[in-house]
Amino acid sequence: MFTPDNAFSGFSVDDIDAARAFYSETLGLKVTDNEMGFLNLHLASGARVLIYPKPGHTPAGYTILNFAVDDVSTAVDDLNARGVRMQHYAGMPQDGSGVMTGNGPDIAWFIDPAGNVLSVVADET
Repeated sequence: MFTPDNAFSGFSVDDIDAARAFYSETLGLKVTDNEMGFLNLHLASGARVLIYPKPGHTPAGYTILNFAVDDVSTAVDDLNARGVRMQHYAGMPQDGSGVMTGNGPDIAWFIDPAGNVLSVVADET
């Protein structure tokens, strides 16, 4: 029977080993391998995200995963210290560190090794 109780999201990458290193070592998230050779990304909220290799992977042209944080600028500083660089997009009102303010919640974008777009965004819950 269908129930939405155990729904989860997923996205593709071109190199599963690079993804494992980035999400576990660089970002410090809990990552486990599953029986199909895919990765399970375990978030503190209890949510799970499936990361799978895809031949001919094309990075998503949109943000695939948002990390809600108390302070975006502090999160950006922390990510920069880990070697992660923020993306700067033409026409977006971002400061020098890549943080966009004044257009909804503060937000900054970065990419994983496969070119997928991620963000740190002000937690407004």
